[in-house]
Amino acid sequence: MTTPDAESDLLPLPTLDKLLIILCHLSWYLGVGLLLPFVVWLVKKSEHDRVFAHAQETLNAHLTWVLIGIGCALLSVIGIGVVLVILLGFAVLVLGIVGAVKAANGVLYRYPLTWRLVG
Repeated sequence: MTTPDAESDLLPLPTLDKLLIILCHLSWYLGVGLLLPFVVWLVKKSEHDRVFAHAQETLNAHLTWVLIGIGCALLSVIGIGVVLVILLGFAVLVLGIVGAVKAANGVLYRYPLTWRLVG
């Protein structure tokens, strides 16, 4: 992945771009979990700017959460999956808000324990 250059990081983001970035991080709560980051990622793919980087990071995090959720659902057969789903839900809640706050401050938040599936 090509990251935005240091010079562009110093420039303030346009309001619409900043809003898109924040919405990508909060999309899980808005009911458009994978859809919004995917659409933004597709639209901004050729530009490789900060919006693209945030959308890609968010999309990777959401895909990871879905795959972990499927694994937890399978583990619920033996009883441990229910506890893991609760922990996953708490992690998704906290990490999404942290990502949105960091994005609002102009920082690219790298979600922990995220598989880099897209990019």
